[in-house]
Amino acid sequence: MSWQDRITIDPQILGGKPVIKGTRVAVQVLVGSLAGGSTVAELCEGYSVTEDDVCAALAYAAEQNEHWRVE
Repeated sequence: MSWQDRITIDPQILGGKPVIKGTRVAVQVLVGSLAGGSTVAELCEGYSVTEDDVCAALAYAAEQNEHWRVE
């Protein structure tokens, strides 16, 4: 599975932020919640997403990190 199977970016949904397909749950919310100490189980229950959705959000964030540069 690749993150592209589970994440969409559409200017009509949350202003074009990446979200879990079929939801309005932003990748940023899932990754930020994990960083803040939430568990995957808590996210799945609280946002009605699957573990695969959370993994896709992390994969997307990791891939985006490849493009960050500090100069």
